[in-house]
Amino acid sequence: MHPLRRSRRLRTSEAIRSLVRETIITPDDFLVPLFVVGGKGIKQEIASMPNYYRVSLDILAEEVKVLWSLGLKSVLLFAKIPDALKDNEGKEALNPDGLMQLAVKTVKNAVPEMLVMTDVALDPYSVYGHDGVVENGKIANDITTEILAEMSVSHAKAGADFVAPSDMMDGRILSIREALEDEGYVDTGILSYSAKYASAFYGPFRDALDSAPVDQEDIPKDKRTYQMDPANRDEALKEVEMDIDEGADIVMVKPGLCYLDIVREIRNAVEVPVAVYQVSGEYAMLKAASERGWLDHDAVMMEQIIAIKRAGAQIIASYFAKDVVKLIS
Repeated sequence: MHPLRRSRRLRTSEAIRSLVRETIITPDDFLVPLFVVGGKGIKQEIASMPNYYRVSLDILAEEVKVLWSLGLKSVLLFAKIPDALKDNEGKEALNPDGLMQLAVKTVKNAVPEMLVMTDVALDPYSVYGHDGVVENGKIANDITTEILAEMSVSHAKAGADFVAPSDMMDGRILSIREALEDEGYVDTGILSYSAKYASAFYGPFRDALDSAPVDQEDIPKDKRTYQMDPANRDEALKEVEMDIDEGADIVMVKPGLCYLDIVREIRNAVEVPVAVYQVSGEYAMLKAASERGWLDHDAVMMEQIIAIKRAGAQIIASYFAKDVVKLIS
């Protein structure tokens, strides 16, 4: 008696494997994070993120042209702010001629068709490295949401297509949506970091923006009072549903690989696009392991990206985006 069904028939060659492959990676899957600094002619490698850089506006203009030529059509901007411009309320975030606002204009001038998303949070602008205003040793929710709404309008005025609040304050999506509507930016989208966990994987990112919480006695030493507990799953669905009800167009899970169960739960539950942020720690670990010859960089990179998309992500924010696209092309 022979088996009538042999699954291996569909694995016998690359041709048949490609024909029946369920998860396909394309340039359209990616949102490319970019770090911007002041000055000119600057391209600084981030020590904890090999082959990733902070760039000045002139270099940014050239970089987005390269991305577009590779088929990468969406970027997520982050601004590294000098210490002298930081305070507790993030006043520099509202500067119409601030670095983020100029970065948006730079991208749009270089590649008008590029989709531009902007980080909306106070930590790059905060003397304390927190995503909100610090009051009496706590992160003040409501005053922070007001500032984030103003910040979002400022980004929209500069030309941002989407704002991406990453702060995890309660009610900030509604505040941002109402502010955008009131100012006439009805087509400006919101990508919400809806399920952002208080993860240990963010270290290299905080190096990139110099945005880690300060070690000060009367200041929270981490972000666990507003970012989610990594032990929680049902809470993620609640957060996502609240953000959608408040006007989020896209919801995001952050980090990636350790939270793919959350991605699938959310994808099964909602009808808006689901994004995943493959974070700096995930990037740095693979770079370090591959440099030591412990892992095959490209093979593991592709396996990780496939896993994220297979779990349900329709959008992947990843520092590997250029590498992946060059490889698959």
